[in-house]
Amino acid sequence: MQRLVSYNYNGQRQWGVLASDGVSIYSAEDLEETYFIPLGETMEEFIESGEEGLLNLARALEMNEKDKSIEPLSLKDVRLEVPFYPRRNILCVGKNYQAHVKEFDQNANAKNPAVPIFFTKATTSVIGPEEEIDSHPAATKEVDYEGELGVIIGKRCTNVAAEDAMKYVYGYTIINDVTARDLQRKHVQWFKGKSLDTFCPMGPTVMVGDWPVPFTIYTKVNGHLRQEGSTNDLIFSIPRLIEVLSDGMTLLPGDVIATGTPQGVGMGQNPPQFLKKGDVVEITIDPIGTLKNTVK
Repeated sequence: MQRLVSYNYNGQRQWGVLASDGVSIYSAEDLEETYFIPLGETMEEFIESGEEGLLNLARALEMNEKDKSIEPLSLKDVRLEVPFYPRRNILCVGKNYQAHVKEFDQNANAKNPAVPIFFTKATTSVIGPEEEIDSHPAATKEVDYEGELGVIIGKRCTNVAAEDAMKYVYGYTIINDVTARDLQRKHVQWFKGKSLDTFCPMGPTVMVGDWPVPFTIYTKVNGHLRQEGSTNDLIFSIPRLIEVLSDGMTLLPGDVIATGTPQGVGMGQNPPQFLKKGDVVEITIDPIGTLKNTVK
């Protein structure tokens, strides 16, 4: 398991790998130049290289473990940025936890959807850790948070059977599917209310390699726990989502699937508690990390 990050160091965007201590980074550029192993200038390029890139990275890290040629950078000396910029809209799933279905429909007897509900978020909504979420007060009065596991596709694929789906998963990240609830209601189709600028915080890392699911999602607002949910409780599992999405539709390396949010969103509180300026949202999924953003 490795955690990949993109960061700004001395005014330049770079990418690398979190060291095992969790507080320092091995620069991909340093690894490439020291061991003459191609890794790519950006994480976008690295993801495109697929399994070959991951093998190259593992080899470079193993060589550095032996000779200690490269000293890692301290996280204190860099600013983490969005890990990578998806080339297509974020692929999202609505109503994928039973308890959230009930709070969303405001009906204790609400039925689970028979098939996955898909929508997308515009690429222009993507921001990184510690960047500010614009509350867009002129456009909406009901900004809400949704902590979600993001699944990253690693290989071009179409018509994937559920039993084969995990072969196409590259890694995982955290998504905050920020939503303008009033726009969501007004426009009926969810795209507009989900796609305002800054409404898709993503990061802080991309976790690659084998990891025993399930993941647990924790969302805090101003330090208070609002959401706690396990991906064991997904109505439609990750393999099922990939199977349905890829049915007649090609998925590409770097595509991100936001798998849905558990119970505890702001609209589900009594009374509703929407985000306001100054609020701090922290979404934690171990071992991916914590995605933290402040509302402006």
